[in-house]
Amino acid sequence: MINGRRFSSLFFVSLVLARCAFGQSPRVMDSGELAIALKKLTVLGSALLIAAHPDDENTAALAYLAKGRCVRTAYLAITRGEGGQNLIGSEQGELMGIIRTHELLAARGIDGAEQYFTSAIDFGYSKNSEETLRIWGHESTLADVVWIIRKLRPDVVISRFTPTQGGHGNHTSSAILAEEAFRAAGDPSRFPEQLKFVKPWKPKRLGWNVFRFQSGDASSPPNSVAFDVGTYSPLLGKSFTEIAGLSRSMHKSQGFGAAENRGTLPNYFQHTAGDTARQDLFDGVDLSWNRVQGGETVGMTLAEAYHSFDPKDPSALLPILLRAYGQLANLKDHYWVDVKRKELLEVIKSCAGLWVDALAADYSASPGGEVRVSVTHLNRSTFPFVVERVSLFAGRNDSLLNAPLLANKSVQAGFSFRIPSDAPLTQPYWLRESAEIGSYRIKDQSLVGTPENAPAFSANVVLIADKERLELDVPLRYRWVDPVEGEQYRPFEVVPAVALNLQEPVLVFPNLHPKKVEVELRSGTPQVAGTVRLKTPKGWSVQPAEIPFTMKEKNEAKVFAFQVKPTNGATTGMFSAEAEVGGKILAQGIRTIQYKHIPPQTLFPKSEGKLVRVDLHKDGQNLGYIMGAGDEIPAALRQVGYSVSLLTDEELAEGELSRFDAIIAGVRAYNTRPKLRMNQKRLMEYVERGGTYVVQYNTLQRGQTHDVG
Repeated sequence: MINGRRFSSLFFVSLVLARCAFGQSPRVMDSGELAIALKKLTVLGSALLIAAHPDDENTAALAYLAKGRCVRTAYLAITRGEGGQNLIGSEQGELMGIIRTHELLAARGIDGAEQYFTSAIDFGYSKNSEETLRIWGHESTLADVVWIIRKLRPDVVISRFTPTQGGHGNHTSSAILAEEAFRAAGDPSRFPEQLKFVKPWKPKRLGWNVFRFQSGDASSPPNSVAFDVGTYSPLLGKSFTEIAGLSRSMHKSQGFGAAENRGTLPNYFQHTAGDTARQDLFDGVDLSWNRVQGGETVGMTLAEAYHSFDPKDPSALLPILLRAYGQLANLKDHYWVDVKRKELLEVIKSCAGLWVDALAADYSASPGGEVRVSVTHLNRSTFPFVVERVSLFAGRNDSLLNAPLLANKSVQAGFSFRIPSDAPLTQPYWLRESAEIGSYRIKDQSLVGTPENAPAFSANVVLIADKERLELDVPLRYRWVDPVEGEQYRPFEVVPAVALNLQEPVLVFPNLHPKKVEVELRSGTPQVAGTVRLKTPKGWSVQPAEIPFTMKEKNEAKVFAFQVKPTNGATTGMFSAEAEVGGKILAQGIRTIQYKHIPPQTLFPKSEGKLVRVDLHKDGQNLGYIMGAGDEIPAALRQVGYSVSLLTDEELAEGELSRFDAIIAGVRAYNTRPKLRMNQKRLMEYVERGGTYVVQYNTLQRGQTHDVG
């Protein structure tokens, strides 16, 4: 259902019987994935891996558990990796966290695990766990880990590090929190406010996924059990270590492209707390439907489906699967029934080759704006399905279709709806409130741990199959065809009527001379008009006081300039830009993060910046800058009056370097500019002749230890 409280009108409903060709979608599994998903329906067990950051996870273990043992598997990253450096762009801080969040989701899409987070913020390298837990907030972060254990109810909890082994305070802290949460999650006196939503849960055991710093050490750690993550899956045509390489390579912002290893690779689970495993990680855990009261019948039906699977005709399983779907309604264990109902629904859809999509005519609209939507249903089997209804908004039957889905013939329903005037913008939920020093403030308990927002809007579709009612919530998306990349999708977004981006968010005033401050306005809706102005702290003057604007087209951009001047009493402070439109004050910018390996991500930071008044003495004037992955240092240097030249590879090889008072290598320049190493000798000769060479953050990658800095 499309979330909202106001309903506009359904303007048409049409049934179109036509052939449709859709690109491959991850929602429709191939035969190998289907076989694994059918096996997974018969397995009722779960494991939770806990570590500190994105890229700390053992992707081979996750793939083995999720696609080999077929248990519900999840990775809990304590942070979203905001403190990481960026190899592929200039994003830092919370923007880096958004990129790494979606790199983790892309990785989980490959290895088959789920992804969760706490509210803690990655602040970079930490020397010890005491510092880390003080900054994160020990008790609040522990509460988040307990919440996720109670919500996921894992049988086995696995830490990637130990309280003493990790080489980094964030790493060891994640193990401390895992141990404390393991004990606290089953205690109803700990964090009792959570018990309005979840029940206490005590996992069977906690252990450490042993890592080895020294290669060639094949000895079995004491008090441990082993599992071979190098096992080959004929259904997938890959070993779990090969899948792990693909998964880990999604951490592109960190330069973590990984090999797809092959061959036996034992991993060890060393006991920490709870019941000791003797031979297997899940010793003493009932992995069958017998753990659910009355679940034996469902278990036998799903086992029948698994053993009857014919990859040439997966739709032949639909009567059995639909029988199991109906049997779930008779069970009282809501946790496992909810988990397996969702899994079963995906299997039913894939066995039928069922495609249901809700597409908006544009990728965004503003509150109060109208959106046209087309919902398409396609059954690529001969099994009879009927589209009973398609709904937009809670509690309203916008269309009662009762339309049969004939084999490979689509049924489409068209709608128009108006976005409520008070609809929230599509802002990542953890960025809606101002963060504390070491953690985000999240007011809605139900959101804690979730990797991303729920879709801004969804279509609710009810299908009838063999007398069973299948209810689907289909996220509203936008589809387009890129001439190079082909068919592409992005989530539908709610954007402000006008967004205001400061061209320079930090301005340095070394004297009392005025500076031009430019504000770019971008319209989120057509035919928008108002005034734009700056708000500055005391002691600063702005000319003009405000500027009227009119923008006729959606996504139109205009730049407006103000003169800002400090007075003798001016001090450093924050300033902001705002637009007044129809009596409402809008003060958000807009930032879209777009890389090929993750979906486009849009956020709306406050349209504010900083005015810095400082009496500055500087030496030299001409600087050479070797841009690396991307940073804002050249702009900052120009702010304080330096002349900055961005050096090309050709200038490094042949240019006259002596004209520069100093040369600066940007962040990860040695990682992203291969020819920089080739010209290291020239740079060292420049230093020997009296020049100054400054090298910023770089990493040692794949043995590239020579000619660095």
